[in-house]
Amino acid sequence: MAPAGRKLQHESRCRPSRPVDAWRAAATTRGRCMGTPGARRRARRGGWGLPRTSSGLAAAGLLCTALTACLCWGQLPPLPWASPAPQRPVSVLLWWEPFGGRGGHSKPPPDCSLRFNISGCRLLTDRAAYGEAQAVLFHHRDLVKGPPDWPPPWGAQERTDEALELRVFDDQEGAVMLAREALETTGSRPPGQRWVWMNFESPSHTPGLRGLAKDLFNWTLSYRTDSDIFVPYGFLYPRSHPAEQPSGLGPPLARKRGLVAWVVSHWNERQARVRYYHQLRRHVSVDVFGRAGPGQPVPAVGLLHTVARYKFYLAFENSQHVDYITEKLWRNAFLAGAVPVVLGPDRANYERFVPRGSFIHVDDFPSAASLAAYLLFLDRNVAVYRRYFHWRRSYAVHITSFWDEPWCQTCRAVQTSGDQPKSIHNLADWFQR
Repeated sequence: MAPAGRKLQHESRCRPSRPVDAWRAAATTRGRCMGTPGARRRARRGGWGLPRTSSGLAAAGLLCTALTACLCWGQLPPLPWASPAPQRPVSVLLWWEPFGGRGGHSKPPPDCSLRFNISGCRLLTDRAAYGEAQAVLFHHRDLVKGPPDWPPPWGAQERTDEALELRVFDDQEGAVMLAREALETTGSRPPGQRWVWMNFESPSHTPGLRGLAKDLFNWTLSYRTDSDIFVPYGFLYPRSHPAEQPSGLGPPLARKRGLVAWVVSHWNERQARVRYYHQLRRHVSVDVFGRAGPGQPVPAVGLLHTVARYKFYLAFENSQHVDYITEKLWRNAFLAGAVPVVLGPDRANYERFVPRGSFIHVDDFPSAASLAAYLLFLDRNVAVYRRYFHWRRSYAVHITSFWDEPWCQTCRAVQTSGDQPKSIHNLADWFQR
């Protein structure tokens, strides 16, 4: 896992080619050879045709081979796992277990040394140990959705618990006002303690940011690379054993019975992903699974086994924001063994984390009809399709473990940080930009 302050996991340096580049080149060459005005007009519009003859398909395949010769599998640097050297002991208090825990039942804290090779961590859930914690972790959704619930001011004898009980606020604004007043009190936090704001939703689904006081938090923890503690939904790391997920050179095509799958739980006709789906399904069959919309329930075999039966998976995010690349790519597509068709941030943003030839971006095509044509082309051309799995030869997928991993990463951040004081002056401006 990347430490706090680490900006990129992958930065393309030699711009390796994608199979779609070869497809376009072959189709454009074919149009020019035809020499017809209509063919030239289609090329200018970006409406690429598909080579229909066996010789045309062979030429496309050879061109793909040539263009993908510079695939930079060595570009992804080894992830800096925790140093084996003993780290100084650090206590981190999780103020709430996110979303109330599993079924309302809390689970014991993880062993950071065993799970993530981070030693020296003491993870706390008992608020009575508040004064012992070097950091306190606050989950944003619980911060704004639940009743007002903040740590009491530290070292202010005149503000006793009984006095605080007289200050009852029914709204979040009042609760934040109380927290701000507490922080303005001398010694309102234990000396050197950090408050860490944790959030894994996109700005479009993060309410209540403007209601949070300025300088309330010291650090941010999120999927954003510019967070103080950067914890993405997943990442690729150099493969050291054949059994690491995903296993093998590529998924067995004999098991794939369908073309395109999509699992979606929250259906909203106003979202870009739903609008794009409506356009795409006019040209290619898409099997939808989920609890809402036109989807059917996920079969009993589970999501990964279901998606594994398809060649492509729509890794469509619910909103488009920088670095917002969720388990839809890492787990639902990469682990399941389907080629991800992504809709989220722009292609350059994806290429900061994964090789450019490992996914298909909707922005690569002028229309959903053109994307559908390319998917059908790949369905008929196995050799070209398989190129989307070349990354599996050298890299495995790490799926972030919520909420254990962010908790342990907070411990590491405290261990490796200096004593320089810091506070987040305007959280909303930073996260919503």
